[in-house]
Amino acid sequence: MTSTCLNLHRLHLPHSDCCSCLKLQTHTMGLVYLLQIDEEVAKLLELKARLGGDDGKHQFVLKTAKGTRDYNPKQMAIREKVFNTIISCFKRHGAETIDTPVFELKETLTGKYGEDSKLIYDLKDQGGELLSLRYDLTVPFARYLAMNKITNIKRYHIAKVYRRDNPAMTRGRYREFYQCDFDIAGQYDAMIPDAECLKIVYEILHELDLGDFRIKVNDRRILDGMFAVCGVPDDKFRTICSTVDKLDKMSWEDVKKEMVNEKGLSEQAADQIGEYVSMQGGMDLAEHLLQDQKMSQSKQACAGLSDIKLLFSYLQLFQVTDKVVFDLSLARGLDYYTGVIYEAVLTQAGVASVTTEAQNGAPGSTEESVSVGSVAGGGRYDGLVGMFDPKGRKVPCVGVSIGIERIFSIMEQKAEVSAEKVRTTEVQVMVASAQKNLLEERLKLTAELWNAGIKAEVMYKKNPKLLSQLQHCEESGIPLVAILGEQELKDGVVKLRVVATREEVSHTVDIHTSRAL
Repeated sequence: MTSTCLNLHRLHLPHSDCCSCLKLQTHTMGLVYLLQIDEEVAKLLELKARLGGDDGKHQFVLKTAKGTRDYNPKQMAIREKVFNTIISCFKRHGAETIDTPVFELKETLTGKYGEDSKLIYDLKDQGGELLSLRYDLTVPFARYLAMNKITNIKRYHIAKVYRRDNPAMTRGRYREFYQCDFDIAGQYDAMIPDAECLKIVYEILHELDLGDFRIKVNDRRILDGMFAVCGVPDDKFRTICSTVDKLDKMSWEDVKKEMVNEKGLSEQAADQIGEYVSMQGGMDLAEHLLQDQKMSQSKQACAGLSDIKLLFSYLQLFQVTDKVVFDLSLARGLDYYTGVIYEAVLTQAGVASVTTEAQNGAPGSTEESVSVGSVAGGGRYDGLVGMFDPKGRKVPCVGVSIGIERIFSIMEQKAEVSAEKVRTTEVQVMVASAQKNLLEERLKLTAELWNAGIKAEVMYKKNPKLLSQLQHCEESGIPLVAILGEQELKDGVVKLRVVATREEVSHTVDIHTSRAL
């Protein structure tokens, strides 16, 4: 050991040139590693204990992923009823249906949703393709049209979409949810297809009886013209539009603050925008704005205002103007809109009357319930298909998306406060027996009913009690029960009982071959 090494040892500092010091270093490092291993083993043992100890059973965390939910049979019955109402309306207007994959190439979805693009779910690279879950049904529809060289179609599409959003479950806002879209693609005379889309929204909301509603209408060209005459720089149009779109959730003061402090807009420009976005009306407002000193300077705005006037003339013919309002605050932030835009919202009275009762007057329940948000929205997007077409060929499109999940939330709340029982099956007849040892006869008769297209059910017991079978009918809402007994076998008949009234009639039937009820 050298003198330098001794001096370093006195200072408790190991020296790398000394064999003894190297041994000491190695020993010390070994102890450190052993301590780290012991710590990690302890962590693993603790985790193992939490997951079920040494019995080898893994204890799962039983919950749905954030922003998703399960649906019980009662909820699914309500959903099915709503779907049937919507599909019936779509078909009444001559639509056919398509389907597209649940995921698309990432580049297909990129750049189509403005600031909301951050909400797209990206998937891991699979075989060299960068994929994302679909954010809506409109962009896949445009890709479908371009890929198949379709220039005109009237279609509906009902499927799940995915958004990496901050969910608000009580307001029907999820990360996985259904969209119900209706779109008209093709070159047609102005505003006729647009008016039909608004008529469809009107019909669906009226038939579902959700309460009073309003359909707000605007035009992206009017917005862009308004931004231009108010002094908004061209490169800020889209971002300012996204801020204006928040007016249904934020006060004007907060929206203005975001425009000025975060988006860098001048106060003067923001104040001028504030004057316009406070305006609401109908055809008369469009006529007034056409004469407005500033708005009349924008060819874009004038074209949009002329189309709004034409739209309202068609809406009068469709008898829906009592629910439609021209609202300059409506912006809809999606980048692909090029013309008319619209959004349907429930009024406070229509929602609060249901939800406050459902929540038994819980503090804040009214505020929570009335902020349901829009229940339908859409607009014209004439340039989207051209983005995918190799030659840039445009296919004009207009459509509407029904906010089905928010509608479901309201319908479920209505069902909770209603005394009406929700049926979860469609069984028409319960095949029952009054005595024992009639299982074969019950099964034969049930099979004949199935073969005839009648929805029937039988209890899975050899000798069920008649009372149990009748109680099952009452609980399940089955309207009729076909009763077999020893006397009925002798007489060659089956008793058909109406469960609600207990009225009975006898029908002749060949019990042994079970033909004809």
